[in-house]
Amino acid sequence: MNETAGPQKDYEQDLRRAGVRITRPRQVILRILSKTEDHPDAMEIFQRASEVDPSISLSTVYRTMKLLEEKGAIHRHAFEGGRARFEQAGGEHHDHLIDIDTGDVIEFHSTRIEALQDEIAKSLGYDIVHHRLELYGKKRRKR
Repeated sequence: MNETAGPQKDYEQDLRRAGVRITRPRQVILRILSKTEDHPDAMEIFQRASEVDPSISLSTVYRTMKLLEEKGAIHRHAFEGGRARFEQAGGEHHDHLIDIDTGDVIEFHSTRIEALQDEIAKSLGYDIVHHRLELYGKKRRKR
């Protein structure tokens, strides 16, 4: 698991404010989510949680992820051809490049792409209120 060196998201506090009871299994799941900087799917979260507490069920993971998504604490991504993956909500806008061979998800930000999207929307008479850009690719072989 990749752990971020920056501040950790306090999912537990978010849920408590929303009136959700925090059980021990949820605490484990929330701690794992707050430390990850990749885009795990529910099975990966379950596997990580099971290493900490083998009594955690996959259904608990699914219910917790659904609850966090409903509360706006995480984003669910359904990248083409794969399982739903999750990442922390908030933070700076970014787009995704998905390696179709490995399933790795690479986050990136391009001011050129953002400006071009705004230019296209404006030329068609629109203001962008939300967008999601996903690129799918294969790593170039070194020659």
